[in-house]
Amino acid sequence: MEDYVHKRAIKHLERGRVCIFAAGTGRPYFTTDTAAVVRALEIKADVVLKASDVDGVFDKDPHRFKSAKKFATLTFDEALKRKLAVMDATAFALAQENEMPIIVLRFSEKNVVNAALGKRVGTYVR
Repeated sequence: MEDYVHKRAIKHLERGRVCIFAAGTGRPYFTTDTAAVVRALEIKADVVLKASDVDGVFDKDPHRFKSAKKFATLTFDEALKRKLAVMDATAFALAQENEMPIIVLRFSEKNVVNAALGKRVGTYVR
């Protein structure tokens, strides 16, 4: 494990290594969601994986409502229109503006590996 240095991360990726970014930016007012999108944009990632305690984005809180329905895919505009709490507003707007897709998934090693392999997990927000 090492501190984030943009050029070092790019070198690791060029060598075929996997980089996993954790924690925030170290700046006040910016959440870990925003940090994830910023880092993804910096390294020109294909997608942001948003790990959660639920398996995707739902029309209502699945912890409180058994009738909650999961979205397989969702556009940024649909999520905003429905006021779905996908990520904090800054991170979400940054992803939308830069056309950075987000996969919201339940955190597990299997789901992260499956997402990295391009398999369908969670909700794909584009």
